[in-house]
Amino acid sequence: MTVATAEPVLEAPGGPPIPLGRRVELPGRGTTFVREVAGPPGAPTVLLLHGLMASGGLNWFQAFEPLAAHYRVLAIDHRGHARGIRSWSRFRLADCADDAAALLDVLGIDQAIAVGYSMGGPIAQLLWHRHPEKVSGLVLCATSNRFVPGVRERLAFVTAMSAVAGSTRVGQLATRIPVAVWQNQIPPAVRARPDSLTRWAGAEVRRHDVRMVTEALVASSSFDSRKWLNPVDVPTTLVVTAKDRAVPAQEQLRLLLAIPHAQVHLHDEGHTWCAKPSFGRAVLDACLTVQGDAD
Repeated sequence: MTVATAEPVLEAPGGPPIPLGRRVELPGRGTTFVREVAGPPGAPTVLLLHGLMASGGLNWFQAFEPLAAHYRVLAIDHRGHARGIRSWSRFRLADCADDAAALLDVLGIDQAIAVGYSMGGPIAQLLWHRHPEKVSGLVLCATSNRFVPGVRERLAFVTAMSAVAGSTRVGQLATRIPVAVWQNQIPPAVRARPDSLTRWAGAEVRRHDVRMVTEALVASSSFDSRKWLNPVDVPTTLVVTAKDRAVPAQEQLRLLLAIPHAQVHLHDEGHTWCAKPSFGRAVLDACLTVQGDAD
């Protein structure tokens, strides 16, 4: 039997005005966590897929309110992140995509616009690839079809990070990592805000499973969808961050080789743009573009 319960853990004081969310059991997969806004009656669904070291709340807190005026909004915590599924199996992006599909099934949702930010971009691509009947459109933000260019560089990076991941599987290093290290993973625009919001963001980050997040970094670095992403048969919008140092704009635009019909929304922002108020409206505009292309 599927179980969906209210989240019993209180948010840190002073957090942003976002939905508290609930735990949802995904049969045969585990218990995940989803923040949800009902939106207008009969509204289409937007499924928000967050980036590495973030959570559904931390990545999308600027987007809930703008999106909720037009859509039913779901933001899942991925495996190992915040209150997402915990598993001793190695982290796989494909499992995150399957979790997202299972969540739509449990909630009785036939299709959704999949919106992926950074690592959430590969998860959105895999959701379309593995469960195409569930994806009505794609919005790919600050992301690409690969993250580390060049085979030699990718092999070296994956080898190094795999060694780190292997060491953390045994020790579960979360208890040994100073709070200051976790705080450094919070987007600068959040760290610059009042201390109460900083505490909320820090609480989100400290819920991560260090081993699984490290493995997520390995999985992201080795991701390459170029062999199977073309042709994408749903409306797609690329939200490109022109000042991005984590995923350079030219890497983001590589997606046009696989999705030539995609519309491009170019923004003069960096990789942590998701913490700024302007981000929410940009995500809404991208979703409305996808919905308009589908109509």
